[in-house]
Amino acid sequence: MDQDMQKYLDKAEVLIEALPYIQRFNRKVIVVKYGGSAMVDEALKQQVIQDVTLLKLVGFKPIIVHGGGKEISRWVSRVGMEPKFLNGLRVTDAPTMELVEMVLGKVNKELVKLVQSLGVRAIGISGKDGGLLKVTKKYADGEDIGFVGEVQSVNAEILCDLLEKDFLPIVCPVGLDEKSDTYNINADDAACAIARAMNAEKLAFLTDIEGVYKDPKDPNTLISELKVSEARKLMDEGYIGGGMLPKLNNCIDAIENGVSRVHILDGRIPHCLLLEIFTNQGIGTAILDEQQQMYSQK
Repeated sequence: MDQDMQKYLDKAEVLIEALPYIQRFNRKVIVVKYGGSAMVDEALKQQVIQDVTLLKLVGFKPIIVHGGGKEISRWVSRVGMEPKFLNGLRVTDAPTMELVEMVLGKVNKELVKLVQSLGVRAIGISGKDGGLLKVTKKYADGEDIGFVGEVQSVNAEILCDLLEKDFLPIVCPVGLDEKSDTYNINADDAACAIARAMNAEKLAFLTDIEGVYKDPKDPNTLISELKVSEARKLMDEGYIGGGMLPKLNNCIDAIENGVSRVHILDGRIPHCLLLEIFTNQGIGTAILDEQQQMYSQK
């Protein structure tokens, strides 16, 4: 058999491997939290959008919730302000909030343009639109960090309507409180709240790390699949720290509120979403409830 024919057969094998996953997740909601380096690198950005567009075209119902932290920090510095963080959360005073909303709005419409260029209808929506994300003021260990919101409710009907009309919703993480003041929302928190409200089959976090490690200094300790009880044990025993701690708490919260499976993926790997969702091995860390069977046991 010549090399060209083998190459085509290899491609066919990949498609066949993807078939059971396409069948299993057809018409299911998948929430993708898009952030980190994959938002800054233009080639990676294109690949992420291609991945999500492909998910849509093979029958999934993806929703993108995007961040924009690096771009916000760049603009804050550009206008002569100093970015401030407390316990990993951006301190957001009124002038910063104005800038945050401007930058996130710009990012949102750029993503809409990219999806549309691939032939899929997308709609960019702010958490303020139609009362999509209602918030209360969030504190960092009791400290006031300004206009940072904790999601209290999600108007899932808006997203259901958009999905029903065959749109791909792209959500900008800002919301309103009961006084109609605007708040910045951590994109992980927003994605988690939306996944819960939509009873999503999957929630995928695109990050700048490979996944969950038992020992962050040892790349050989990457954990491919993790039950909620095991994730709690790792946290209790002090293996998980830094920015992974709130992320893992968000994952557990999502699982315990109806999301079937949560993935932590390295967004710096080209087409990481497709590799995790459509292959038997996967590449990041999948977190699942106690009842679900691990892929590795199938």
